[in-house]
Amino acid sequence: MRIPEDIFERPQYLNRVIPFMGKSLIKVFTGQRRVGKSYILYQLIQKIQAESPEAPIIYINKEDLDFAFLTNAEKLHQFIKDQKKSGMLNYVFIDEIQDIDNFQIALRSLILDDELDIYCTGSNANLLSGDIAGFLSGRVIEIKVYSLSFLEFLRFHGLENEDSALEKFLKYGGLPYLRHLELTDAVAFEYLKNIYTTILYRDVVNRNSIRNTVFLEKLVLFLASYTGSLFSANKISAFLKSQQVKMAPNQVQAYISYLTNAFLIHQVPRYDLVGKRLFEIGDKYYFENLGIRHGLWGYRPEDLGKIIENAVHNQLLISGYEVKVGVLGDKEVNFICKKNGETLYIQVALSIKEPSTIQREFGNLQLIDDNYPKLVITLDDFEGNTFEGIKQVSLRKFLTGE
Repeated sequence: MRIPEDIFERPQYLNRVIPFMGKSLIKVFTGQRRVGKSYILYQLIQKIQAESPEAPIIYINKEDLDFAFLTNAEKLHQFIKDQKKSGMLNYVFIDEIQDIDNFQIALRSLILDDELDIYCTGSNANLLSGDIAGFLSGRVIEIKVYSLSFLEFLRFHGLENEDSALEKFLKYGGLPYLRHLELTDAVAFEYLKNIYTTILYRDVVNRNSIRNTVFLEKLVLFLASYTGSLFSANKISAFLKSQQVKMAPNQVQAYISYLTNAFLIHQVPRYDLVGKRLFEIGDKYYFENLGIRHGLWGYRPEDLGKIIENAVHNQLLISGYEVKVGVLGDKEVNFICKKNGETLYIQVALSIKEPSTIQREFGNLQLIDDNYPKLVITLDDFEGNTFEGIKQVSLRKFLTGE
């Protein structure tokens, strides 16, 4: 195999997998296509080769025609056994493993071999986090890989941390390959639309045998239009029906699950802060990659509030938070964020220069009766005191951790 020369390291993912290297656990990197999972495998291979130059490496890329013959579990198992060198630790890397039928059967057998250290990538959440985890009885570690953070975007594109760079990030998103292209609408959005088509047809339509592709595409456009809005499958079905597109609510929910499994969108549930329970109906939807959203829907000034809310949501996922939407009676807290037993509450607004906006955004957070930190994130660049203990932070500072 040939490893690309111009690899930008993403240490947050490497640092998460390093403690499990050489252990009898399958390391699975999941995420949307083209977010850079393959390059994380390359970085791991480089690390292994630098530390143990003689270590046997078995690399399988299911997007490479050379491996088209590996169609099922039996062929995968036999190929790895044939390639393995006995008496030493062999490192096995399988890129886009979900394209191999019943791959989990092969993995369950291969993990029994102490001379194999196995790493996989996949672009389907259901196959790789659900089926593997149950089938392998806890012998799997899943590491979710996301589009570039703003800090990574700056490094990949050689940009300074300034407002013009933030606008490029919000507009074109964080797919790593964009650094090889002109960051112009004509070039970037053409690339992003083609990535969207690949995801939609390879990871959604083909994998789930979908026939009604017209409805599926209209559903994605609907979610792009109403990014960050509260909707249930019933409401989506009723709205689309008004547009002469008929689909039962249970089918709408099924199609949404296919989109989330392909990591095209993230579905965020609502949480009752008083009753301490999840609501069964009504969720919000955010795009994994804002550039793909804009390639489909356009980058519109009137959507800027939705866009920065989506960007905050994605940064929270990258930072390892479990994210929910908070409900306090008829009030909403944009994000309840939990990590390592701690909680963070966040409101997002374009600006809080108007008194009514200040009262709404800070007031909702003031209703929460605990001492966990609370933030209001805006595009305003503000330096000063807190509002009764609640901090205001600019979006750029939030995204860079300043």
